[in-house]
Amino acid sequence: MAWPAASRGCTRSRPADPAARPRPPAPVGVRKPPVRRPGGGHDDGVNDDEPQAEAVEDGPDGFRLRLAHRPPLDLPRLFRFLAARAVPGVEEYGSGTYRRVLTLPHGPGTVALTDGGEGYVTGRLRLADRRDLPVAVALCRRLLDLDTDPAAVTEALAGCPLLGPLRAAAPGLRSPGHVSPAELAVRALLGQQISVAGARTIAGRLTAAYGRPLPVADGGLTHEFPTAEALGTADPADLPMPTARKTALYALAGALASGEVVLDPDADPDEAESRLRALPGIGPWTASYIRMRALGDPDVFLATDLGVRHALERLGHPGDPANARRLAERWRPWRSYASHHLWSTLEPS
Repeated sequence: MAWPAASRGCTRSRPADPAARPRPPAPVGVRKPPVRRPGGGHDDGVNDDEPQAEAVEDGPDGFRLRLAHRPPLDLPRLFRFLAARAVPGVEEYGSGTYRRVLTLPHGPGTVALTDGGEGYVTGRLRLADRRDLPVAVALCRRLLDLDTDPAAVTEALAGCPLLGPLRAAAPGLRSPGHVSPAELAVRALLGQQISVAGARTIAGRLTAAYGRPLPVADGGLTHEFPTAEALGTADPADLPMPTARKTALYALAGALASGEVVLDPDADPDEAESRLRALPGIGPWTASYIRMRALGDPDVFLATDLGVRHALERLGHPGDPANARRLAERWRPWRSYASHHLWSTLEPS
């Protein structure tokens, strides 16, 4: 995909000397990886010799990425989770590579992510404006939950008779975040009481109608996900959902656009969840799911989730919310990971 020349930034001509040879591009944007910890924020100074990311220039609008993580990382399972929810036009998955559109401060971008071997995820990043490189790298890391120390999660869950075997079978399971908290919030609302496939279909229709088209389509990637401002002015006829959910969508879009609800990475999760739950049509499940994925809270447990209930019952435990909450107390401060482990038991074998 070639972005418009005006958005590529400055270029310099090469010397005419025929003996001159272009030097290999040097890595940029290298720094130490922080460790994600419960309660928000990160601990620095772990694995001092391991770079968080290496980004090597690859053409006028692109970079090749190496994103470091602490093994193990169950990337196939993570990609399956994202692929099942991929919005047409915004995301796609195939041949072991997950691709999606990024909405960045200075214009759109696209990224393709794949397994880079032990300790790394590799990718190809294309940007409308090269100044967005640090932001794009941070979003990719957040999406794949690369800043978690899996050993800490294993240590907390290993002693539990229920979760210990699940963690032992999948020690690299992560709790995926998202590249756009506002997008995740809207998609969580769209997914209320319908199937994952149904939610994808609705999100795809809204993207085609209200998303900003890319300057040039990149395969199946054609649009940015609609902004809250765009959804707030959507024609009700374009919203294939019950009236109550339309009302909820308009309210959420308005709250996100006005700043009434702030879902930035540094937002206070308790405050954000409280403000979400004050909106019409957003109950405990939706607000908690947004907190888990949009805010990256590692300690969210969805006690009323139907999948959690079915998983607990399959494992021989009562799945009612009261019992689920009681069991989950033992899984603090990593209950988001416990939720994903329970969901994983429902995947086709």
